[in-house]
Amino acid sequence: MLIFPAIDLRGGKVVRLTQGDYDRMTVYGDDPVKIAEDFAATGAKCLHVVDLDGAKDGSPENRGVIAQLCKRGLFVQVGGGMRTQEDIERTLALGVDRVILGTVAVEDFALVERMVSAHGDKIAVGVDARDGFVATRGWKQVTALDGFDFCIKLTDAGVSTVIYTDIARDGLLGGANLAAYERLQGIQGLRVIASGGIADETEIAALRTLGVYGAIVGKALYTGRLDLAEALHVAREGETEC
Repeated sequence: MLIFPAIDLRGGKVVRLTQGDYDRMTVYGDDPVKIAEDFAATGAKCLHVVDLDGAKDGSPENRGVIAQLCKRGLFVQVGGGMRTQEDIERTLALGVDRVILGTVAVEDFALVERMVSAHGDKIAVGVDARDGFVATRGWKQVTALDGFDFCIKLTDAGVSTVIYTDIARDGLLGGANLAAYERLQGIQGLRVIASGGIADETEIAALRTLGVYGAIVGKALYTGRLDLAEALHVAREGETEC
């Protein structure tokens, strides 16, 4: 299983939100490139980047920083504000390995299909769920779409990778929704990246046992609750390719 250390960007700084609330933001550093280099030096191969300004305002805002992150030898996946074909293609042109679509996957499914047809595995979808239903617009709007059914629809459309976040657990260090990931593992052909609430190495081990493709770790790293080197060891990252 892969470990994706997270760098959430707002105004060029590294921050974490609690349950997606911009009013509950903690700044953890003003040098995202240095943080990425530290992750790489510890042994990480992959990096999960969220442009929070883009997610809030509807268009990527931190391209300069993202371009620098792509030069650090890591597999970089980026989400946040990817609402148009131009957003997606400009982001890929920075050297990003995978672009994550969110709100647009719900509001313009035809765009997802076109982008998957054009870019294949370079396109992933972030499915953010509250009480099992897909949320959009920076988690502010909860739709009537069942998250599990939506993942099946995405797989049928050719999407191979989904980042599934249980919003109620994100940023609280209360534990991942293991039952949801176990169910998602039953979708043939889908690679699941777990996100939200992962707090310690025992959960990394549990996700690995389920066969989950990857896990995003954020707040637990920044608060010192989770040691990245140990997480990588438990995940046995070398056995999986990004």
